[in-house]
Amino acid sequence: MILPLILTSLASSAAAACSRDFLKNATSTYIMAQRTGQSSAVAALASFNLSYTENARTMSLRNSTLSQPIKIDFTRSAHDTVQCATFTEIIAATDPHPYVIHTRMIFGQNNQKASLIESIVTDQGDWLFNATGTLELNAPEKWDPIPTAQQDSRSVIQATGDAYFNRFGNANVTVPWGPPCYRVEGGLPARGTLNGDDCAMEWPSTIIVPYRRYVVDEELGVVDIFVGFPGLDRTQGEAPMPDSHLFRVEGGRIRYVHTASACVIAGCGI
Repeated sequence: MILPLILTSLASSAAAACSRDFLKNATSTYIMAQRTGQSSAVAALASFNLSYTENARTMSLRNSTLSQPIKIDFTRSAHDTVQCATFTEIIAATDPHPYVIHTRMIFGQNNQKASLIESIVTDQGDWLFNATGTLELNAPEKWDPIPTAQQDSRSVIQATGDAYFNRFGNANVTVPWGPPCYRVEGGLPARGTLNGDDCAMEWPSTIIVPYRRYVVDEELGVVDIFVGFPGLDRTQGEAPMPDSHLFRVEGGRIRYVHTASACVIAGCGI
């Protein structure tokens, strides 16, 4: 699977200012549409030239997961007023067809219509998928808004997420990570070693992670990064697989990480 070239250009696109209320209304509409299976509600948000993808495959809204009603157990959204972008995490553990979905939406600077909606839609057979595990691990976490005086800058939040991915290809990179020292990886807890307040994880050092696209929300201390993760699906060689990592950053350090990673072949060749 090759990620569409259009996605690689988004990280350098011009910034657009949007109100937080507008973006919150957009994520509320998206979540409602997914609950009810009414993709037309999202179509009303979109520009005439909307690019809609699921797991890096272009499709119409009518044929998308949005056309199927899903029983949603939990949602979380982040709102990027600088890029006019949103991120939403959906956990559907008790639906007859369990899902964990990560979605980012990009809106136009002038018309405030969605020009891009891309989702990582994971279900049984995707990387370490376990929607029940995701829901249970998420339950005790606290992602409350951070008081203004304690908020990290946009650049610090994004750099913290970048450090995480940079470490996969460079053993000299330090990843600022504090307690509780685990990431929710497909529904399983990938735990590190906590030394005082410093979390040490096991890392490879030869994987370059490309195609990074960001949504940053300073109020929540959130950066979500959509990437192509090489070698994730062993049946596809080193082809980059659709992947999203959601980070909560507090005081310049990672507190929580949630991943959603899609494979081409069920089981990812493991």
